Amino acid sequence: MARILLGVSGGIAAYKALELARLATTAGHGVRVLMTEGATRFVGVASFEGIVGAPVLRSEFERDPMRGAFPGDSAPSHDPIGHLELATNCDVYLVAPASANTIAKLAAGQADSMVTTSFLACTAPRLLAPAMNDRMYADAATQANLATLRERGVIVIDPEEGALASRGEHGKGRLPDPACLLARIEAELPIGERPWDGLRVLVTAGGTREPIDSVRFLGNRSSGRMGIALAAAAARRGAEVTLIAANISLPEPPGVHRIDVETTEQLAKAAQAEFPSSQLLLMAAAPADFKASDVATGKLTRDSSLDLHLEPTEDILATLATAKDETQTIVAFAAEAGDNVDRAREKLQRKNADLIVLNDISNPAIGFESQENAVTLIDSTSDTKVPQASKDVVAEKILQRVDQLRTRTAQPGT
Repeated sequence: MARILLGVSGGIAAYKALELARLATTAGHGVRVLMTEGATRFVGVASFEGIVGAPVLRSEFERDPMRGAFPGDSAPSHDPIGHLELATNCDVYLVAPASANTIAKLAAGQADSMVTTSFLACTAPRLLAPAMNDRMYADAATQANLATLRERGVIVIDPEEGALASRGEHGKGRLPDPACLLARIEAELPIGERPWDGLRVLVTAGGTREPIDSVRFLGNRSSGRMGIALAAAAARRGAEVTLIAANISLPEPPGVHRIDVETTEQLAKAAQAEFPSSQLLLMAAAPADFKASDVATGKLTRDSSLDLHLEPTEDILATLATAKDETQTIVAFAAEAGDNVDRAREKLQRKNADLIVLNDISNPAIGFESQENAVTLIDSTSDTKVPQASKDVVAEKILQRVDQLRTRTAQPGT
């Protein structure tokens, strides 16, 4: 995996850098953290060191106990110059959050901290994620400094618009979500550096809607968040990801090809077109099980006589599974009211899937719109509980299990 150098400057968004470091470490990357003195006023050195398992450096005169090595690497026999060695060894360097002050120093070529000196010495891809008050971001000086850095080949990740640190203020200046930052980092890694480079992954997400008339529909409460997290995790691993999104308002992860659908029939057609060229299917979508036999023209009025007849929709997973070959892996999802492992294992066999992800929809803490989930991973021989965590973390656990299944399948005699 990659060696990621993370520079943290002083700003309230520094707390998000902790989550970024955790996500990157969970994904298997080696992470080293550099901090400005201002950053330590917002987050502690010990927090980063506990997450990444490596010392944090703040001054270019500070000795590095790891001698410029990243977690998982052997330290050199000599004691090199810290800011030069880390810059030499990293595959990518991101400064996040990048404050207005740090951006100005980088544009001017100043070298007064470990963050800035390492930035000057780094020849790997360099990224900046500005985060500050919207007026500071919009100021001509900040914009000129960012333009200068872009001209020098630095990749600037634009901030998002939303609520800012100052109470009651709203504008453009928010640091993007840590999962998005990690995806941008990984998009800059050299081909061949990631474990799923070349793997074609198909993800379905969201819930389909079956029209009753031109306004009303039958559907479900699936938000698509779990599918989005899976697509992001697969892309971080280097996969070529196609996301079939059923009525999802969330943006797709960077680098992911998106196909929007509405009905189960549209989802089925898109999946059948994409599945033959895919090596992994993550069937996280929740297709409606029934549709109206007859769809009314226009909008039904309140005083209309409504006699609704339903008929089953196509079983998309079963159809795809019949065309599955030995190179393909299918991961299905089962939403159950309770931890019904036996029922999920029966579905595993009936659908010819390789792995079932069981969701307990009776738990209100992990509902459809929740940012968190807790699942049980069920294959033909075992079941493993993944405790409640963010959906990004759960997605990583699912893909780690997929790795194990694909490795086992590839071994002779298994």
